Amino acid sequence: MFDQIREDVRVVFDRDPAARSTLEILTAYPGLHAVLFHRMSHWLWLADAKWLARMVSHIARWLTGIEIHPGAVIGRRFFIDHGMGVVIGETAVIGDDCTLYHGVTLGGTTWQKGKRHPTLANDVVVGAGAKVLGPIKIGSGARIGSNAVVLRDVPDAATVVGVPGRLIERKADAVDTEHREKMASKMGFDAYGATADAPDPVAHAINCMLDHVHVIETKMQRMCEVMREMGFEPGEDDLPELGSCEIISTAEELRRMQLEDDDKGTS
Repeated sequence: MFDQIREDVRVVFDRDPAARSTLEILTAYPGLHAVLFHRMSHWLWLADAKWLARMVSHIARWLTGIEIHPGAVIGRRFFIDHGMGVVIGETAVIGDDCTLYHGVTLGGTTWQKGKRHPTLANDVVVGAGAKVLGPIKIGSGARIGSNAVVLRDVPDAATVVGVPGRLIERKADAVDTEHREKMASKMGFDAYGATADAPDPVAHAINCMLDHVHVIETKMQRMCEVMREMGFEPGEDDLPELGSCEIISTAEELRRMQLEDDDKGTS
């Protein structure tokens, strides 16, 4: 038992950079407390002490804000970060090395008895506020984005976002992005820092802007070349620095807000 608790404490150190000491984790991490209470309640549930198991679970919910039915099966090195509002149903099955953030629901979609809650394979991460509903299977290494609503099976190593949940293709972007990187460098910000796998609407808008500016610059250069060939010198007017444009300041502010939201969801 103590070896398992030590393993749970190491998991917190591994997955939460805010963790500072073992004493802090043991006394101030409701996710850890909920897991420890669940182990007790699940043991009672299997021993056919159903009412007592539900009472232990109820006390844990009152103390931690995390509701785990004592019938749920949870693997090793399970981590709930922050935890408030997490709900895990009776027939849910969670594999090893899984992580849930606050507001996650592993719920059912029917009143019929039997298997009605999700099964999570190993190494699954479910983002804050996500709802995974029904007797579906989430493949090993899958990632469920924040606030996604997942109603269908998810393959291994896939990423799901949106309402309803949809898979994100992890294939390399077929679009030539070299000009985007050059333009982004001119503007003084990186449009790709947190959008490798997720369809960030802010990054998408910035990418469209970069593509548009690239096309305009290419056309203008060609026009100037043609004018010079015709004997007219268009001149070398000084253009304002891109970094001083209001649109860039707005983009940087949106980017900063996006990073702050990401930090809140993962810390």
